Amino acid sequence: MAEHRPTLVRPPPVDSSKAPIENALELTDLSIIGPDIFTNTRELWHPPGARGIYGGAVIAQTLAAAQRTVPPNFVVHSYHCFFVLAGDSSIPIVYYVERVREGRSFCTRTVQARQRGHAIFTVTCSFVREGSGGAKYASHASVMPPDALAQAPPDDYEEPEFRRKGGRTDDPFQSFRCKPTDTHKPPHEQRVWQWVRARGRISDEGGRRAHLSALAYISDSYFIGTVSRIHKLWRYQIPFEDVPKLDPEVREHLEQLNEWEGYGKIDDYKDQPAVGMMVSLDHSIYFHNPGKVRADEWMFTEMESPWASDGRGVVTQKIYSKDGTLLATAFQEGVVRLKSDDQAKNKSKL
Repeated sequence: MAEHRPTLVRPPPVDSSKAPIENALELTDLSIIGPDIFTNTRELWHPPGARGIYGGAVIAQTLAAAQRTVPPNFVVHSYHCFFVLAGDSSIPIVYYVERVREGRSFCTRTVQARQRGHAIFTVTCSFVREGSGGAKYASHASVMPPDALAQAPPDDYEEPEFRRKGGRTDDPFQSFRCKPTDTHKPPHEQRVWQWVRARGRISDEGGRRAHLSALAYISDSYFIGTVSRIHKLWRYQIPFEDVPKLDPEVREHLEQLNEWEGYGKIDDYKDQPAVGMMVSLDHSIYFHNPGKVRADEWMFTEMESPWASDGRGVVTQKIYSKDGTLLATAFQEGVVRLKSDDQAKNKSKL
């Protein structure tokens, strides 16, 4: 039997002086092979039931790899990627960075993430030299919703017991889903709110670049899932009609999880369509205030979907610091295919 090799190099011990997300996103330099080549130091997370590894991990590691090739006074402002193939958590990823352009104010990098010789992910990102915008400039920003702070979690917040039992125990970030208040509105007018932060404290050694990589990691959380929430799509593998047959303890956990994630009551999903496939196609992030990003402090995100049709959906996301500073804006398009009546009846999967 082949040895399980999720990394090219044996991972070092976890560094307790760093936040869990810093350890999770650590890169190994492969300059012995060639310039600007990196690989994942530790095995990447494959969410249960997902087709591949968590997309936010590859988003964050490609950004981290690109950041290593730019001068320290250049900071990322624009990031655009495509998910090409599902990543396999049991195989190392190799990141190839290309230095596309070196300018006085801007520089450009492309990064390819490859497994088995095939590109699974590709990104182009742009960096800007700090202070190059001039002494005078136009300035405005969206304002954080006034009711957001009223739903902010406390600093000592921990997920409920049922979530810790049934979820991932080494998750490097926390999320707190706000209860929806606009479900009476049409889908394109609904807003999905959540608070997110990296666990622990990001080290001084990691610095600003670690905070930006952590924000990139977190930005993929629950993103395309906005479409399933605003349309009340049944997203579990078990058919809805089989829920009453579940063991009472299992059903209770399912009900608690559904409500905690902001999807409401299980009974509301009777006769609702079921998700057959939901995967991300692309992901863009515009970093507005990189110097103010503190990913280990609570950040507020507001997501909405201006359009969904033809088996796809588009979602936008605004990310704010707790003091209301607009840190970043993100966009994502994904596949959102529903099960046909025959598939739902036969309990088959796409």
